[in-house]
Amino acid sequence: MSAAGEFVDDTLQREASWYRAEELRHRFGSRMQYYGASVGAVRGTVRDALRRHAGLSHDEVTALSSELWEVPVYERRLAAVVLLQSKVELLTNSDLTRIEGFVRDARMPSLVDPIAVDVVGPLVETLEGQPRVRADAVLDRWAGDPDAWLRRASLMAPLRALRAGGGDWDGFVRRAKTASDLAPAETTAGETSQDSGPDQEAVDAVLDAVAERRPELRLAFRR
Repeated sequence: MSAAGEFVDDTLQREASWYRAEELRHRFGSRMQYYGASVGAVRGTVRDALRRHAGLSHDEVTALSSELWEVPVYERRLAAVVLLQSKVELLTNSDLTRIEGFVRDARMPSLVDPIAVDVVGPLVETLEGQPRVRADAVLDRWAGDPDAWLRRASLMAPLRALRAGGGDWDGFVRRAKTASDLAPAETTAGETSQDSGPDQEAVDAVLDAVAERRPELRLAFRR
């Protein structure tokens, strides 16, 4: 384990709380382990790690994110997400492959949504030219993937930009229609209703956000 990774893991374990771990297990299930550290503790730990290991390069940041994600502990994986949020300016469209793997593993809103909204969305918005074309093609592919959580990520990605009055509305509409054409996929909780699936929940979340500034777009949207 790298020095930064060891620091993060050790600190999170010191922040452990058995009752919080039980709450997380009850909330999210037994697919992962839980230390029981709070979200604030996770964010503070990543912040401290970046201070201790200042000047991490792109490769070091992405390697650390994979190192943290590799062990199926919720707080470690959340720390990986916070790390990417904190260093999103270093990321490139080629990092979407790594991020796709994270989304496929995550399968819960508390991990998928911050990856999509705070990492993928801002990353794509900074791209221009051919890198942007490639990134948009990746999101289009995600929207048509059998994995409903990957579809959710593609739909949630532009939420911040759309809420702010910008963003790629046409791209969102295209991906929402692609996702709606797919057969319902079973979710982590065993649901099979397309209307309540994680991807369709994402459509509703984005439409609600858009309605704050541009209600006419929501009114014109057709599933």
